[in-house]
Amino acid sequence: MFGQALMTRFADHMSLTTGALPSQFGFLQAGVVDITTKNGTTNPGGNVSVYGGARDYFFPSAQYGFHEGKWDFFATADFVHDRTGIENTVPNFNAQHDLSNQYHFLGHLRYTVDEDTRISLIAGVSNAEYQLPNNPGQLPGQWSGNYTPPSNLPDSGTLNEHQKQITDFAVLSLQKEIGAFSLQDSVFTRYSSLRYSPDPVGDLNYLGIAQRAARSVFSTGTQHDVTWRAARDHTVRFGFQVFVERNVSKTSSTVFNEIGEDSGVYDMANPRTILDGSGKTGMIYGLYAQDEWRVLHNLTINYGLRFDGVSEYTSENQVSPRINVVWKPWKGAALHAGYSRYFTPPPFEVVSGASIARFSNTSAAAASTGNNTVKAERDHYFDAGIEQTILPGLRVSFDAYYKLAKNMIDEGQFGAPIILSGFNYRKGQVNGYEVAVSYDHGPLSLYGNFAWSRAIGKDITSAQFNFSPADLSYIQNHWVHLDHDQRWTASAGAAYAFFHTTRFPLRLSATLVYGSGLRKDDEVNADLTIPNGLAVSPYATVNFSAVQTIRNTFGSRWKGDTQLRLDVINLGDHAYQLRDGSGIGVGAPQYGLRRTILCGISQGF
Repeated sequence: MFGQALMTRFADHMSLTTGALPSQFGFLQAGVVDITTKNGTTNPGGNVSVYGGARDYFFPSAQYGFHEGKWDFFATADFVHDRTGIENTVPNFNAQHDLSNQYHFLGHLRYTVDEDTRISLIAGVSNAEYQLPNNPGQLPGQWSGNYTPPSNLPDSGTLNEHQKQITDFAVLSLQKEIGAFSLQDSVFTRYSSLRYSPDPVGDLNYLGIAQRAARSVFSTGTQHDVTWRAARDHTVRFGFQVFVERNVSKTSSTVFNEIGEDSGVYDMANPRTILDGSGKTGMIYGLYAQDEWRVLHNLTINYGLRFDGVSEYTSENQVSPRINVVWKPWKGAALHAGYSRYFTPPPFEVVSGASIARFSNTSAAAASTGNNTVKAERDHYFDAGIEQTILPGLRVSFDAYYKLAKNMIDEGQFGAPIILSGFNYRKGQVNGYEVAVSYDHGPLSLYGNFAWSRAIGKDITSAQFNFSPADLSYIQNHWVHLDHDQRWTASAGAAYAFFHTTRFPLRLSATLVYGSGLRKDDEVNADLTIPNGLAVSPYATVNFSAVQTIRNTFGSRWKGDTQLRLDVINLGDHAYQLRDGSGIGVGAPQYGLRRTILCGISQGF
């Protein structure tokens, strides 16, 4: 989807499940985020806050919840204004042309019919407008060997590009307990759109095309899940999901016509406009059945089947077996191992039916002519690991995973709009391991995570027009790293609550984030460039936070607490690069946020 639809303040607590997922989870396989939302029963009353600081950051927000009889309500809304909407293209303290304004709302309404029945509605709105940060020092006319820039051409650091993203959604659910059965039935709808406005003169001369682009997806569907406690040692789950989507893409592109065929000379005095558009209605569906079998008091096996299908730009389906085993051989230990067969349809919003033939013999002609349909990804996924509680509050875990993919889906930004476009690698491999340590006891919390991973693909088999013939030829016969393949990733943090039993508790925390660097091209010589053959430099940043709470500031009338907050991001003001602008599907350089000091106040009531 386009735009942020969920806000962290809406969550009471949340967890992330990765690995070999059981058969009840389909379509998108990266992981399952389990969010327990705040509600009017657990979070009655309201809270207003103002947060802001460097780079014009201004972030007012409010939330309110209540419980009255059978009704329960909770909602939160905010407004974000800053000059860091999209990553900076240069290592400077401030990005050029990077203003953003964002509005968000998320609400939850629940009605309890009786002790076994409840109806709930969740709805959200996200509306964001961005200036696209400029990339100064670029040379115009790279698409032509015979280019003379106009005398009044602005520098690439002064272009004026904009993007607007909207996402609205709603989910209506019925939950019902009937003896040994638990039922949940839901209907949902989502609308997501993106609009890009170019710099008419700048984009045309620097990119060879000034394209006004609009893309939208409207989805509606239903999901039904049943849990049957069939026996003391068997919990059976089954259900299905189906939704219909409508994808619409429209562009209005200003280009230069080529004089003659394959001449490399363009009619700069008479640019012309090409109108293009496409629309597609499709359907995704899936059904599953699984049994959670407690074989022994310390051994559980979860096995099941899924059947998934897609009928959109591609029409495919697959039966997917899955099995997971959890064994607790001794106190505080849990070993798990699993296998899952995955079927992942390409996200509708990243696939476009636009015609590349319309741009032949223009300054926006595609680098290649291939335009095969993006297909669904099919995976074999293996996962195993162990978690051990060593002392009260101290846990360590290790996990290893391996994925073999056919038609592996990846996404990249091709062109000026911040729009991701999907494509397939014929074969893919992803493997790695993760180590995590956490300690939480009393006022002290500590954690550390370390991960090694490798993600590679071979032979691009769809949307080939986005790639140069040289890249396609190399990737057809060689494994290449994916653009998001960062070999080493680590994070650590510590927090301590001072005076936590008093009216004025103070919590101090610090976090460390390390990355070995994302991918960039390896320019071996004038005749050979290895796509994603190298990595940018490693980086490490330290962040600091302090939260001072003042409990019951205004007595019995205002029961909420007051909080004062100070955050320092990138404490050492380390300038580091995330991407250098080269690589597969990388649109521009990106740098991490320089030192940023933010503070705020919130008041409960």
